[in-house]
Amino acid sequence: MLAVVMFTVAGAGSASANSRYAAYVMDARTGQVLFSRNADERRYPASLTKMMTVYMIFEAMNARRISTKTAIPFSKNASAEPPTKLGVKAGGSITVDTAIRALVTRSANDVATAVAEMLGGSEAGFARMMTAKARQLGMNSTQFRNAHGLPNSAQHTTARDMAILGVALREHFPQYYDYFSTRSFKYGKQTISTHNRMFGRIKGVDGIKTGYTRASGFNLVTSVEDNGRRVVAVVMGGKSGRSRDDHMAALLRDYMPKASRNGGGALIASQRPTPGAGAVVASAFSLPSRNIPTPDFRPREEVSAPLVAYAQETTPAAVAALTPTPSAPIPSAPVPTPAAAVEARFAAEGDANIDPVMTSSTAPSGWVVQVASSPSQSDAFAALVRTGKEAPRILNTANAFIEEFDNKGTVYYRARFGGFASKNQAWNACNALKKQKIDCYAVGS
Repeated sequence: MLAVVMFTVAGAGSASANSRYAAYVMDARTGQVLFSRNADERRYPASLTKMMTVYMIFEAMNARRISTKTAIPFSKNASAEPPTKLGVKAGGSITVDTAIRALVTRSANDVATAVAEMLGGSEAGFARMMTAKARQLGMNSTQFRNAHGLPNSAQHTTARDMAILGVALREHFPQYYDYFSTRSFKYGKQTISTHNRMFGRIKGVDGIKTGYTRASGFNLVTSVEDNGRRVVAVVMGGKSGRSRDDHMAALLRDYMPKASRNGGGALIASQRPTPGAGAVVASAFSLPSRNIPTPDFRPREEVSAPLVAYAQETTPAAVAALTPTPSAPIPSAPVPTPAAAVEARFAAEGDANIDPVMTSSTAPSGWVVQVASSPSQSDAFAALVRTGKEAPRILNTANAFIEEFDNKGTVYYRARFGGFASKNQAWNACNALKKQKIDCYAVGS
């Protein structure tokens, strides 16, 4: 099912004022804004958060505090994060190289938490570092409360800020940026493939990141370099992974030819803004829309999280001042199982519209195990949580997701676990579930 709505220039703002939709296209050589819709409206980043997590890793590598071979230990807290995850047990470890690849491909939540604890001392400490870095880059409307993007009503960003971060990753760390072009990598016996389906669809795509929660919708930041032109584009709030990707492709096809082949002398994303400086994007102006087809983003009431005022300076004192408000604490206590982590975060948010199960993108390709199909999205979600709780070992490295499909005009929601490398792996997992009296079937997606 794919619904497309044509917005006029006059109607785009009003039609999407209460929706999650936002989009932004920036010339990454000059900073010129080529397209902008709701670009400064607050949105939930979901796993786009991991772009900043990776930025912080790159910065630590650049300063030689860590290397690609540095071991990242996993606490009980990190290993218990809900899917998507790499599945490292508490007390285990992975290298920084593996961590980066797991973050940009699988969007592994357990890895993000392990990185946060290593570089920041705690999840809360790392979140403060991330927010301070956002201010330093000119991301003035972004606030982080965790390193993975799992739901927190006080964690927010904008399409413009995500574009700034996308540009900064390439400009500041060109020696490491190729990680974002990773399409798959080997981890043990697994071959882990990217969730990003823009690779190969548009010529010159070299990353960057997908993201999804129920509250955010389907998000995507894409970087493209072709024929001397370079752009970074952002789409947030998609109804589905497919409609989001279609909209991104339309934006890139329409606005990539308008990007300049010149520029590139000065950095677009500044690393050291002066106190009081605003956003660091040059020539920031919005061009009129050319009626790009905009996916049907279902309007919903967004959670209204209070903005916290921050100083522009990024001195140690300013970093220390970036403390979470009492109304939205960051959970740091260990939790016993992945399912318990899902339920604890879900209950803590107090919002049935927030889906803490998947923050990666959309349905993983390859073989999957389906445990439920229902016209109720909440029922499908409940099936994922219930199955994860009853069979945590069987599904420890699987990616939980909900896939929407249209059956004769009725929308159904499939509750599935993906990430299986082969038919045999998926069948074996399903057979193990059936032994625990959990209905399922394996299918290639």
